[in-house]
Amino acid sequence: MGYGVSPILYQNLVILQCDDSGLNSSMVAFDKKTGKEAWRVPRKVDVTWSTPVLVHTATRTELVTSAAEAIISYDPLTGKELWRHKGLESNAVPSPVVSKDMVVVTSGYPTKIALALRAGGSGDVTGTSQLVWSYNKGTAYVPSPILYGDYVYLMTDRGLLTCLDAGTGKLEYEGARVPKATTFMASPVAYEGKILLTSEEGDTYVLKAGPKHEVIRTNSLGEPVYASPIADGKIFIRGEQNLYCIGD
Repeated sequence: MGYGVSPILYQNLVILQCDDSGLNSSMVAFDKKTGKEAWRVPRKVDVTWSTPVLVHTATRTELVTSAAEAIISYDPLTGKELWRHKGLESNAVPSPVVSKDMVVVTSGYPTKIALALRAGGSGDVTGTSQLVWSYNKGTAYVPSPILYGDYVYLMTDRGLLTCLDAGTGKLEYEGARVPKATTFMASPVAYEGKILLTSEEGDTYVLKAGPKHEVIRTNSLGEPVYASPIADGKIFIRGEQNLYCIGD
């Protein structure tokens, strides 16, 4: 399937996670003005498609990566490994989501798993209190989860929804459905107290954010959509034929 990991920007660096099925994986950072390599570190993991995330603790910023073999945190300025946790033991495709100093990593194939880990650790944190909670249902193979407000929302590739309390992992609801049987490649986005789910058929389901499942409306574009929308003042949706900008 090739690479599916997006670059990460941090200070003067562009950071790339280059995981390879031949176990020749690495993290590499380049100076974003000159293109000169700033650091490179090997990773003993198989191929992944999960974009890493930056997590800010009270004392430092970490770059957290997801893989089947290990969840690894790096210093984004130097590439130094800060801590690691046992991996997902499944394909790392969805990207992690972050709430303050906690990161939630997920996988949906071949097994379903979500792990909430506290940043700030050192060494191997497997089996320690750095693992805040775990959950083994409702995750997707492709779409990433979303953490918005106090809740994590998991969605399967067929649109089944689960809502968990982000801080505790407490189940608020599971098995909720959108009005139409459909499939998803795009990840959910949040906007003004709403969660937007855009299906492969080009229908966007607008949900009220919170611990109760409620579909407010459905908006249809009439063409396939595979890319995740962007919500920032306006909503941008890339369809198979057109790019849409939606405002008030």
